[in-house]
Amino acid sequence: MTAFKPADILIPNSEKIEMKKWSVVACDQYTSEPAYWEDVAQIVGDSPSTLNLTLPEIFLDKPDCENRIKQINENMISYLKKDLFNLHKNCFILVKRTQADGKIRAGLVGVIDLEMYDYHKGSASQVRATEATVASRIPPRVKIRENAVLELPHIMILIDDPEFTVIEPLLTKKLQRVYDFDLMKNGGHLQGSIVKKSDADEVLAALDKLSDRAKFNEKYGLKNEEVLLYAMGDGNHSLATAKECYEKLKREGSPDAELARYALAEVVNLHSPALEFEAIHRVIFDVDAENLLCKMTKELGLENSGSQSFKVYYDGKALEFGITKPTSNLAVGSVQGFLDKYLAENGGRIDYIHGEDVVRSLCKNSSTIGFLLPTMKKTELFPTVIRDGALPRKTFSMGHANDKRFYCEARIIKNLEV
Repeated sequence: MTAFKPADILIPNSEKIEMKKWSVVACDQYTSEPAYWEDVAQIVGDSPSTLNLTLPEIFLDKPDCENRIKQINENMISYLKKDLFNLHKNCFILVKRTQADGKIRAGLVGVIDLEMYDYHKGSASQVRATEATVASRIPPRVKIRENAVLELPHIMILIDDPEFTVIEPLLTKKLQRVYDFDLMKNGGHLQGSIVKKSDADEVLAALDKLSDRAKFNEKYGLKNEEVLLYAMGDGNHSLATAKECYEKLKREGSPDAELARYALAEVVNLHSPALEFEAIHRVIFDVDAENLLCKMTKELGLENSGSQSFKVYYDGKALEFGITKPTSNLAVGSVQGFLDKYLAENGGRIDYIHGEDVVRSLCKNSSTIGFLLPTMKKTELFPTVIRDGALPRKTFSMGHANDKRFYCEARIIKNLEV
């Protein structure tokens, strides 16, 4: 049985809504760029928009955050009363996202059964986190979801389907188009089509084959391990928030628990040519770079070459090392594990950086040291999560900010009459 299922999905009514103003980028993007969100607000104006139904995380620590959440909840009810959505029952939505670079990423929107998801490290659930979930990030997000009547997902979940058996066959079918429009702010283009009963059954059958336990263990060289079918790509803390809200309603015996048991998400094939992983590097400030490197050399057995290689920049120097005593399946895991311990014992500050040129520019003195880490291969994701339980935080990024998921579809998560 698969955790991913068809759902009753709300699609904005394009006869009443200007779609380019409706769809905005995931709330966890541009968190240090208020000008981006100011520009979005100017583009949207007074038009119906997902900007009014979601909370960009740049506002999470602002004094008016609670008022914003209250307004979001009111907007959700207002949009439902104004009949701004068309309801499509028991279906998937096939999404074709043309990225800014022209590549097309196909995905499938449906619901994840939260009974089959556990975000804790070491989980053996069918749906698992790929990176460590930070518990402190969940309560603020619970405040946003707990009184909401709708959910709008930026969650993207990956399947390891190298034979292209689940999503890609749908691309050859004639499906009913439900939206087709350009996205704002260099976001590319978004197209969506309904996947109804017979085609949805084919999807579920293909997922069932991927979830065969014997074949799963053979594929990854394992012995009698539980199947990992769905690995989190983006939005893990959003799915963890949905899980927490569901568990609370279940404990209380709430009539809303059955709706809350599921969370809307987009599933994407890890092997999509449009899906690219990018490395996230580390820079450590306010430390003795020589001392840090000396201790790392001793603990991880750094030599000129090794099974896990990376570059180091400090005081104008550029060095390359290999780890001979790895503590993780990936170089980023071995390095992060050491840095966490070192910083806890010695102080200093860590930042996570995209781009080698930025790392170089920051590491020109003896109190700042940068670690340029290799990009994780897509084929390493599932084996690493299976063996290590979860990746270190900030292990990889899936594409640029403007290629992240834009909000479009919605789903009712509370029993209500409007």
